[in-house]
Amino acid sequence: MLRKTLIGCALALVAATTLGNTLLIDGIEVDQQSASSRPKPGSTMTTVEAQFGAPTQRLPAVGEPPITRWEYPGFTVVFEHDRVLHTVVRH
Repeated sequence: MLRKTLIGCALALVAATTLGNTLLIDGIEVDQQSASSRPKPGSTMTTVEAQFGAPTQRLPAVGEPPITRWEYPGFTVVFEHDRVLHTVVRH
């Protein structure tokens, strides 16, 4: 009985791990497709504005270190001080 339970748990773990890996890989593929059309991490605010124009909205800095968000159609740029931390694509 214990052996069947352990085998069942092992199979469930393998199935869950496989499903998670597939979702992660799908997300990375989508990320790579749109990566060239958005700001790169480490870019300055000046560079982002020169390449993508003025944002539709600039949210004020919050916290320490200061985190600022700029909203563009289709994505949001998150800055720490004046450098890009992340770009979040909206679907």
